[in-house]
Amino acid sequence: MRKLQALLLLILNLFRDLVSSGWTTARLILRPGEPPRSGFARLSYGDLPAPAVNLLGGLITLTPGTTTLDIDLERGEMLLHLLDQESAEATLAAIRRDFLAPIRTLYGGHP
Repeated sequence: MRKLQALLLLILNLFRDLVSSGWTTARLILRPGEPPRSGFARLSYGDLPAPAVNLLGGLITLTPGTTTLDIDLERGEMLLHLLDQESAEATLAAIRRDFLAPIRTLYGGHP
């Protein structure tokens, strides 16, 4: 039952983040003045199996404002491109909470 709950939470989080990130991304792009400062960030995902890592990378890329650029299976981390570098810590924390935690429940693995 715990895996079913994790799957449902993952789906719910995805749809919530699609709407929330889409709105935030549209505001960043359309606001007058300086454009957002984009940049790169690394996300450590621990010892998840490759299928779980691919799922995580896909969910990150589907969410507006973030893109998975590289997955390093040996180091256990991903290179991400962020539209708004200034909110990098908040974005990474949200990814860990909304996607990584439920995926870890589904597939196992440690941080």
